[in-house]
Amino acid sequence: MKPIRLEPQVQDPKVRATNFDEVCLGYTKEEAMQEASRCIECKNPRCVGGCPVSINIPEFIKHIKTGEFEQAVEVMGKYSSLPAVCGRVCPQEVQCESKCVLGIKGEPVAIGKLERFIGDYALQNDLKVEKSKEQLNKKIAVIGSGPAGLTCAGDLAKIGYDVTIFEALHEPGGVLTYGIPEFRLPKKAVVEKEIERIKALGVKIETNVLIGRTATIEELVENEDFDAVFIGSGAGLPRFMGIPGENGNNVFSANEFLTRTNLMKAYRDDYHTPISMGKKVAVIGGGNVAMDAARTALRLGAETHIVYRRSEEQLPARVEEVHHAKEEGVIFDTLTNPIKIIMDDHGNVTGMTCVRMELGEPDDSGRRKPMKIEGSEFDMDIDTVIMALGTLPNPLIAEVEGLKTNSRKLITIDEETGQTSKDHIYAGGDVVTGAATVILAMGAGKKAAKSIHEKLTK
Repeated sequence: MKPIRLEPQVQDPKVRATNFDEVCLGYTKEEAMQEASRCIECKNPRCVGGCPVSINIPEFIKHIKTGEFEQAVEVMGKYSSLPAVCGRVCPQEVQCESKCVLGIKGEPVAIGKLERFIGDYALQNDLKVEKSKEQLNKKIAVIGSGPAGLTCAGDLAKIGYDVTIFEALHEPGGVLTYGIPEFRLPKKAVVEKEIERIKALGVKIETNVLIGRTATIEELVENEDFDAVFIGSGAGLPRFMGIPGENGNNVFSANEFLTRTNLMKAYRDDYHTPISMGKKVAVIGGGNVAMDAARTALRLGAETHIVYRRSEEQLPARVEEVHHAKEEGVIFDTLTNPIKIIMDDHGNVTGMTCVRMELGEPDDSGRRKPMKIEGSEFDMDIDTVIMALGTLPNPLIAEVEGLKTNSRKLITIDEETGQTSKDHIYAGGDVVTGAATVILAMGAGKKAAKSIHEKLTK
């Protein structure tokens, strides 16, 4: 057994900083088999417990070891509808890989990279997911075509339900399409193909349908005879700081900025949907969305800064994304907090006033609280600001349908089943938790699908 894990090749940082091609190139067949051979097939595989969708990790890796890739795809298909996606964007380092026993004295098996390999193998060889031949004659409506909605729809379709997804935008995929950049998650090669595999199960997707405006949940149930509804509409409502100057020109939410570049292809010369931004960009925040926005702005030709009020050690973004951002040239201004965006007489951003911070005692999150250093104000020379401070659900569904929500307008559910305060209506993903990870949304969709099936077959 090799103690050091095999990392796949990546694009050179200087080259990839100028293009939107995928950064990580993935394993070859030989490399995947070599890395899989490191797995010691534990009798009590803790890695499975660290996976939000409980993939039988040792089983699919065992098939990779011996080159039985189709069998590995079959195993994966029982648990995940989006392996090529999850292998790229899930934080395996704090989930399955953090539980790998090899990580105690060395490096854990590269579970995420192996999942990506199998996901890609299935797409490249057009391997379909098996579905039940039995049709249950029950209709399910799924609101939102992001990871929660796609997972719920796929799981229900596999066992014979008639499933229709309603998507507000003109392209399906949710955050996979509009939120995560092309250089991390290719749209045509991965997202569109993963969605096609789910549609091959019989799932129908209706785009340009905004539930709460185009139709209500009651109308779906009463007029179109859906037997159950799953709400997986995500959290697309941006948050701002509430500081002076936020209404200036070239102040974006990360949600708008990434949607314009990912969904509307603002980075491509052959698309007539450019985004107006300057040459010095400040991205406020330290999560994965902040990294995505910063690395996108860099590729669009800007000097780009991450401005974060805590220390670098407290950055919530994945370590790999921070590492890639630094390699590409993103500048990190940590322990720094904006207090004002400076504008000229025409409302154009010309700078940003910030203060230096220091870490005090731990707050409710368990992290040391950032405290302002008196007299530390300074002006930063920037002309574009991108706010990456998290998001909240669009309030349309909750307000129109009267579902129970908490103080943050997140839908409240039964934690065991995913059911809302209304019978036969379920919810999961960011619309329940607030902005979180793709795999947690998938786990919520999977749980709701199981509960819906149990409820409708009682």
